[in-house]
Amino acid sequence: MDATKRPLLIPPEFANYCEKHGVFEMYKRLLEQLIITKPDDPLTFMIELLKRDSDDVPQIVILGPPAAGKRTIGKMVCAKLRTTYLTADNLIAEAEMDTRKQAQEFLAKNQPVPTDMWINIIKERLKLYDCIRRGWVMEGFPQTREQAQALQAEGIYPKHFVLLDAPDTVLIERAAGKRIDSKTGDIYHTTFDWPSNPEVEARLEVVPGNAEEDVVNKLVQYHRHIEGIISCYEKMLKTINADQPKGDVFQQTMTFLCSQPRSVAPHNPRVILLGATGSGKGVQAALLANKYNIVNISCGQLIRQAIVDETKAGLAAKTWVEKKMLVPDAILLNILKQRMSQLDCVSRGWVLHGYPKTREQGEQLAQAGFVPNRVFFLDVPNSSVMERLTLRATDPITGERYHMLYNPPRTEEVKDRLERHPKDEEEEVRKRLQQYHAFVDELSDYYEDAQHVIADQDPHTVFECLESMIVNPIPKKAES
Repeated sequence: MDATKRPLLIPPEFANYCEKHGVFEMYKRLLEQLIITKPDDPLTFMIELLKRDSDDVPQIVILGPPAAGKRTIGKMVCAKLRTTYLTADNLIAEAEMDTRKQAQEFLAKNQPVPTDMWINIIKERLKLYDCIRRGWVMEGFPQTREQAQALQAEGIYPKHFVLLDAPDTVLIERAAGKRIDSKTGDIYHTTFDWPSNPEVEARLEVVPGNAEEDVVNKLVQYHRHIEGIISCYEKMLKTINADQPKGDVFQQTMTFLCSQPRSVAPHNPRVILLGATGSGKGVQAALLANKYNIVNISCGQLIRQAIVDETKAGLAAKTWVEKKMLVPDAILLNILKQRMSQLDCVSRGWVLHGYPKTREQGEQLAQAGFVPNRVFFLDVPNSSVMERLTLRATDPITGERYHMLYNPPRTEEVKDRLERHPKDEEEEVRKRLQQYHAFVDELSDYYEDAQHVIADQDPHTVFECLESMIVNPIPKKAES
């Protein structure tokens, strides 16, 4: 064969390296900061950015109406993530002396602090080491669309925006029972969250400005501005029902904060579908390949193609196939490497099914450089697998496939001539199920980040579940 006509084989290590070390994300982040900051010396600016230990720190805004629990949830989040807690009060208190005095003068006259002053205060605060190193949670700000747009104009953009919401009647009732610890600033409630410590109880004071009339006025002000604020943060916003126990609100908040926004950095799906025979791996692989233009790689189909093409690996596998024996791992891996190193797989991504079937095969695949970034187990009960496979048959004349329960033949004539594939005999199906379950636990242990999907449902429902976990980044694990 002419060497110039051979398929171009590209080692997979480059893509694996870039994804492991976040190279594409790093370039994206540098470009974003360059466009936002517009430094006079771009090279020095980028070097300083790269010197930071980590730029992947929490940047969170928690907003909501009065008495929605913003402070309580904000402090719980800060304690969990070890971030800096920012509020309108401590931002002013920690501002430079001249700026602090000017802001306090506006507040003393019951006038709003000008937006440009707020932005300068926040900009200076976010430049401090604790915000850069540990990230921040900003509670109760911005309060208007103008403030939100001013923050965005300065490149101050949260990664997550949490909106706590509850009915006005609930909020008015909450506000009436709120008490504040004069020493720590912690919030308690006469009905829902009374302190057990007598010393704390003795320090509690009524929160000023929480009379019913005051709360109603604050709610009117809040509702006037909230839609404009939401329009500025739609892509990273999560609304959480605050009319439930604070533990549930906190859990839902943390689930959202552990999610990662979809990135525009280059990303090639490298997907492995694992599951028992009849779990729908081939169907889902075809749907994914068709929608996202990735390469559908069936291990069984590759073996048959290699035998037909009479390649060296195909001829080696032919002997084993003719004897109805399992093809050795070394031959299987050689066939897969030849296909998965081709340009279309490296540039577009791939979805592999039918391999690996053991932990050893998974390790060999990784050692060859083919590391998946998504692994799915399609979980189907054995009874459903038996029903799917043992009741299907094919019309030898038309080639049409039928299922005795879901797609039965319309006439007795067609029914009488249907033929069942030998692999669909009940005993054969049971053998394949036993082989799968013998190794599934070790595969699950090896692929720790694998997602389990209930595949005993409509194929398009399963596809939507797979799709959501492919296009979105894998959620981060919250530190315990």
